[in-house]
Amino acid sequence: MAISTVQNESAASVLASLNASTSTASAGSTAELADRFLTLLVTQLKNQDPMNPMENAELTSQLAQMSTVEGVNQLNATLDGLVSQFQSSQVLQAASLVGRQVLAEGDLLTLGDSGAAGGVHLDAPADSVMIRVLDGNGAVVASLDLGEQDAGLVRFVWDGANANGDLLANGDYTFKVEASAAGEAVSNSAYALGSVLSVALNDGDMDVEVSGLGARGLDQIRQIF
Repeated sequence: MAISTVQNESAASVLASLNASTSTASAGSTAELADRFLTLLVTQLKNQDPMNPMENAELTSQLAQMSTVEGVNQLNATLDGLVSQFQSSQVLQAASLVGRQVLAEGDLLTLGDSGAAGGVHLDAPADSVMIRVLDGNGAVVASLDLGEQDAGLVRFVWDGANANGDLLANGDYTFKVEASAAGEAVSNSAYALGSVLSVALNDGDMDVEVSGLGARGLDQIRQIF
């Protein structure tokens, strides 16, 4: 009858509100909506047409929807807690990186008394890998022939000598990689050696401050020493 129709529509609207609130409503507001739904459902049952009662399947469906929404809210709360714990764990683990040497994305070569080290990640095997060392003006001052290399991370060390065998001044240089296979260029990524100065959690992402390179994400760090 008319009352049953109105109550059906009201119950449906409450269910819609419950569903819409799963990602934003607090536990208190969700409980309030659930109470409203139950009140409307009981009223609907009291005022239903005895000659045309609510079908069991319809009642079960509405109760199941409410139960599902409450379950989703509880699951979201649980996941939020797990994410918070995971982020705290990340900070503690990343803190142990401070002071460590890492290979992180970058083309910096810092030359010291013991030389300079870097790395390159090859996306495919290469029959020729050449490292070109550049000075601050972008001029090539040394070349390192790494020869044939398999796919993956390849580390190298530069002793600081130029093409004539003369030792260059300590300081910062850069490098570029020329890798090829059968005359075709092989895709690669350059990695620089640096010290971890600090770690920080920014909007859920972990940033690692590497000397000479700046901030790097954990996914940009290839190796830890």
